[in-house]
Amino acid sequence: MAKRMILMLAVTAVFVVALGFVKYRQINTAIAQFASFRPPPEAVTTVVARQDHWPSTLGAIGTVAAVRGVTVSADLPGVVEQITFESGKAVREGDLLVQLDTRQERAQLASAEAQRDLSRANLERMRSLRDQRIVAQAEYDRTDAESKQADASIAEIQAMIRRKTIRAPFSGVLGIRQVNLGQYLAGGAPIVSLQALNPIYVNFAVPQQQVGALRAGTEVRVAIENTDSEATGRITAIDSVIDEATRNFQVQATFPNVGGRLHPGMFVQTSIRLGAGSDVIALPASAVSYAPYGDSVFVVANVKGAEGTTYRGVLQRFVKIGASRGDQVAVVAGVAPGEEVVTSGVFKLRSGAAVQVNNKIQPANSAEPRVEDR
Repeated sequence: MAKRMILMLAVTAVFVVALGFVKYRQINTAIAQFASFRPPPEAVTTVVARQDHWPSTLGAIGTVAAVRGVTVSADLPGVVEQITFESGKAVREGDLLVQLDTRQERAQLASAEAQRDLSRANLERMRSLRDQRIVAQAEYDRTDAESKQADASIAEIQAMIRRKTIRAPFSGVLGIRQVNLGQYLAGGAPIVSLQALNPIYVNFAVPQQQVGALRAGTEVRVAIENTDSEATGRITAIDSVIDEATRNFQVQATFPNVGGRLHPGMFVQTSIRLGAGSDVIALPASAVSYAPYGDSVFVVANVKGAEGTTYRGVLQRFVKIGASRGDQVAVVAGVAPGEEVVTSGVFKLRSGAAVQVNNKIQPANSAEPRVEDR
């Protein structure tokens, strides 16, 4: 019985060892197959890196402001008697906009004029009597003062009438009317906005490190959002005080605005050329893989595999990025002219990955893209 038990244990041990050996061979074979496995090539688009000369520019977000802009308002309270303007129309300096009711003032003016005429007649009589030494000089002086007071009263009433006659303080373009005929206006109530649009200002902020390169007269270009329009102006003022919160200087440029394309409050992108520029490698922005540890691109090259065969693959290159322009970014270091750089599909690549180039459809790569391309 004991011999039979020992025999059964020996046979079981041999079977377990044989089974383990077979599994060991299978696992080694699978590992070898996996080590030699190469995933299928990824489809990518590429562009050949070329050297380009980019001017040294400074970009900033600007806000358009009117050279002269006010909200025309009522100086004195009154009822709107006449409206002589239309919303959105251009007016010239001195044009009548709104006339308030002045019937009471005109009645007061007529009374004051009658009083003035009487005072002048009395003054003439008193002058004659004084010359004849019939009245004292004091009586004449009192009559003369009364005549001057009557003239001043007329001037006061006329000034009140003029203050109720609201005119354009300067030439410009009106906004939307905010009053109606017959409406009672309190003193200071808004009537319509008036903006002088030609020329026009663009205000923008510049970091203190770069303001030293700016001078009055420096050319400034602005691109109007969602249009193909571009305007050119010149710097006319640089603020003498820096903003302590942002460490930026406020800069003001003046632009001709004959066509009225720029309007107060509009957002614009400003560009200032600072110097001769530099030579860079211009690549589509989609070619750069941005990461906290560094920006990189993938360069297509002949890669040698572990088994010694050569295949078409990519190598990761860390690069130094400069300014951007349109769809492009400037690569200052890391890529040489003539190298083939992946422009789309970089998110699914790793260094040494096999790729298949298909450039039938490529990402945008224009330094000055049009609106319909965005």
